[in-house]
Amino acid sequence: MIRRASIVTNARISVRPKRLWRTAGLLLLLSLLPLVRAPDASASAAASPSGLEIVALGVRGGIVDGDLSAFLIHPSGDFRSLMCDAGTLGNGLLVATKRGNLGGRTPDQTLGSDIKAFLITHAHLDHVAGMLIAATDYPGKAVYALPSTNEVLGEDYLNWAAWPNFSDRGKAPRLGSLHLRDMAPGVATPVAGTAMTATAWPLEHGGVQSTAFLVQAGNSAVACLGDHGPDGASGGERGHQLWRALAPFVRSGQLRTIITEASYSDPRPESQLFGHMTPKYLIASLRDLAEEVGRPNALLGVTVIVSHVKYPVGGEAAYRKLILRQLGDGRDLGVRFIVPEQGDRWSSP
Repeated sequence: MIRRASIVTNARISVRPKRLWRTAGLLLLLSLLPLVRAPDASASAAASPSGLEIVALGVRGGIVDGDLSAFLIHPSGDFRSLMCDAGTLGNGLLVATKRGNLGGRTPDQTLGSDIKAFLITHAHLDHVAGMLIAATDYPGKAVYALPSTNEVLGEDYLNWAAWPNFSDRGKAPRLGSLHLRDMAPGVATPVAGTAMTATAWPLEHGGVQSTAFLVQAGNSAVACLGDHGPDGASGGERGHQLWRALAPFVRSGQLRTIITEASYSDPRPESQLFGHMTPKYLIASLRDLAEEVGRPNALLGVTVIVSHVKYPVGGEAAYRKLILRQLGDGRDLGVRFIVPEQGDRWSSP
């Protein structure tokens, strides 16, 4: 540094007096350059992730028990992950591995060290069975849910009758493999061990409180909705309240991916919905969101991943095509509808 400064300052420089201070300032800056430390690339990537990665470990409703609601989410370039629901874990990880969609990670690495937390929309078995079974061998996970969901997990499952108490509350002895964390609706909560936050809003699911989560990392967000029915059939307006809360994120371009459900095809009477959606009701709900966003082409570029389809056993291919065809009635919304298969992977900007 001294040599560089002396070489520059000993050179014969013809400069007018008015430019002397400008030249001196430039020389000082040059002499200090070696002292400036380059930012840490990994820290920068963690602070400002370029998007969110989503892997479908389970996509079905119904009785096909190796493929039930479970979505792995993590920032791009950062394997520290959370699960939105966990009806299936082990089999979903094996399928995703065979399809090359775990980013080079093994199922054991993903379950053992990558997955830090579960976001549980409600406590029905097709949304929690994988988590409960995995607690036997993969401890140390946080479980984020609304208080009503954690209450069911603690009292009805983790009670030493239905299943050992792997949680840190409830009936002794408490094994502590699962750390139950109650969420307050509408409050962004840091997800332990990850670079993500999650915000919960209640949904109505046939008399059971379900949940929608907004997962955020940097300027990227994904909405993951649990089972729910249309507002008119449920007697409330929780769906509308959710869209009102999420509309600013769509308007700003942060929220580009929505995971939601359409369990049955149309037509289906309201009395037979059992707290679920069909393509007709889903499209109507998305139109409500578009109105809340309040601009032309409000949902253009948004991807809607349609999960929890209750495929007939052995007839899933035809049923997926039927659901997709019926969702075509909402093509004017500008959204991209996907009826996923187990092991699929997407990047959400």
